[in-house]
Amino acid sequence: MQVCLLHQSQRPLLSLRLTGVHSGERMAGVFSYESSEIDWCEDNYRHSEHVVESFNTMSSFIFFIISPIMLYLLHPYAKERSLAIHLVWVMMIFVGLFSAYFHMTLSFVGQMLDELSILWVLAVGYAVWFPRRLFPSFIKDRSTFSKLVLVITVISSVSSFVKPTANAYALNCFGLHLLYTLIIEMKCCTDQKALRLAKLSIALWVLAISCWLSDRFGCSFWQRINFCYLHGFWHILIVIAVAYGSTLIAYLDASYEIPYSLPGLQYWPCDKWAVGLPHIVLKGNPKTEKRC
Repeated sequence: MQVCLLHQSQRPLLSLRLTGVHSGERMAGVFSYESSEIDWCEDNYRHSEHVVESFNTMSSFIFFIISPIMLYLLHPYAKERSLAIHLVWVMMIFVGLFSAYFHMTLSFVGQMLDELSILWVLAVGYAVWFPRRLFPSFIKDRSTFSKLVLVITVISSVSSFVKPTANAYALNCFGLHLLYTLIIEMKCCTDQKALRLAKLSIALWVLAISCWLSDRFGCSFWQRINFCYLHGFWHILIVIAVAYGSTLIAYLDASYEIPYSLPGLQYWPCDKWAVGLPHIVLKGNPKTEKRC
């Protein structure tokens, strides 16, 4: 009888221990290799037993090359307009970091970090560049608008851990609305350099999306011809497309917000080259005054 009572008294403690073990296993599981439901076309562990997708991982390092260059090129504009502009390309560095981690492990946590970092890049761009004249009537300044975007982004980020598709909805909402706004803005633009930049941005974006879709849904074909690297090319193309597209948006923003600076477009390293990284030059006298 005493033995039975002893066992009964130990049951709650044993139950708590088992619950803790299961919770620990679930927590460890989301960090484990290949715990994500997504598996890209590239052959797993082909070049290393520690890296699931070698080419996809290595191609993510393009973010670490382009982002610092864009931070440097856009600094004169950011210094005059708002240093918050730099957050876009600082966040792009994190996109590259989390992308590399995701493709190295194909873990669920890696997937979430990869997707959420993209969401935050869009949110930051939305907050700093969305035209003030298009703000909702109840919002009077950019500070209030930025706080609203922050709240929505935080809610979406938290919700995505409960329901991962929530992040996809948020990405589409931010991305599509930014694209719609850019199209409206370009209809009024007559600057030939800006129009050319817009065409190049769209072309790069379409090519990048084509690589992503083809790798995701046409994998069997690419495996037959032993060329399973399109997602890696997506990384390279999309970071260049972001450089082109964000510079175009920044140029339009500068034309409205700091017109006295006489913003213009140039390409690095040489403006006469057919290809290069676009950036903004300020031909007028800078004022560097605080703006909302």
